[in-house]
This record gives sequence, C-alpha cells and structure tokens, in this order.
Amino acid sequence: MELIYWMDILGVLVFAISGTMIGIERQLDIFGASVIAFATAVGGGTLRDVLIGSTPVGWMKDPAYIYVIILGIFLALLFKREFSMLSKTIFLFDTIGLGLYSIIGLKKALLFGMSPMVAVIMGTVSAVFGGVLRDILTNRVPLIFRKEIYAILCIIGGIVFLILNKFFDHDIINTYLTMGLVIFMRILVVVKKWSLPKIS
Repeated sequence: MELIYWMDILGVLVFAISGTMIGIERQLDIFGASVIAFATAVGGGTLRDVLIGSTPVGWMKDPAYIYVIILGIFLALLFKREFSMLSKTIFLFDTIGLGLYSIIGLKKALLFGMSPMVAVIMGTVSAVFGGVLRDILTNRVPLIFRKEIYAILCIIGGIVFLILNKFFDHDIINTYLTMGLVIFMRILVVVKKWSLPKIS
C-alpha cells in the first residue's frame, strides 16, 4: 500500500505540471491554470475512488495531495520558459502520468476486491479521466476520443501486469515493468505516428 501511495503522489505531481502547462499554453490566468492543474491531477483518481467505494476520496483525506498539486503548479510557473522551450514537455509529463496511474488505479481496485477485468478498467479511468477533464475545460477534443492510440495502452499495460503477477511473485518489479511498458508504448506510438482508423 505504501508503494501505491508514493506512486500516486508522483502521478499527482506530473499531472499537475501537465495541467498547468496546458493552462499556460491556452493563456489562462493563474487561477484558471490552477483549476486545470487540479482537475488533471486528481480527476481520474477521484472518479476511480468513487466507483470502487473508497470514500472520502484520497485527496480529501490526505492534505499531501493538495500540497503536491501546489508544488506542481509552482514548478510549472517557475520553469515555464524552460518547459515552453521543450516542445515535448507536456507530452512527457502526460506520458509519465499515464504509465503511473494505469497501474496504480488497477492495484487499488484489486485491493478493494474488484475483479481483474474491473481493475483494468479502473486503471484506465485513473490514467485518462483527468486528461479528459483538462481537455474539456480548455475547449479541446479529449485525446481519448481522437484517433491517436491512448487508453488502449493502459488496458494492455493492465493485462500485462495481471499476467506477470500470476506467474511471477515479484509485485514491485512487475509494477515498474508494466509502468515502463505503458510509457514506452506511448512514446513509440507517437514517434511512429500509429493511430486507430477513423469511422467514416
């Protein structure tokens, strides 16, 4: 449980930075960018916790989540020029968050007695719903609804984690391996420009 907690904290941090950077990109004021950061950071985890019955949700029980979001906003504002010069920065933070939350959400759902199939879905919800909120609030078509391969990577990562845990009793190693796999697949998909076919 301690590993899940610290990885959850890290996921909140990277998504808070990602959300703030989108707010800056959209030329929002500091309050607007902070709202986007908050929604991105805890949106997926909040929906996951509500659905699996873990209430009050994580950030309401532990003020550390709020402090970490504030830290993420501060870092994004402090280094916004440096981040802006790196065209792939938002993508990088979003990708790291995707890898972290896809497995964190799955593991938390398993701890609450969910079936493996439901746990994979909860991992995907954790990973993508914050980004959906971010895109809706900034008037963009959510990435999950575009042709780019995104949520499917979380599902693949979750299934791989379950298979590894079934045959190899090394939970921490399996966790890091599958997180790394999701991050690697996301980068590969973007570099290779792979996408799902559009409905015509």
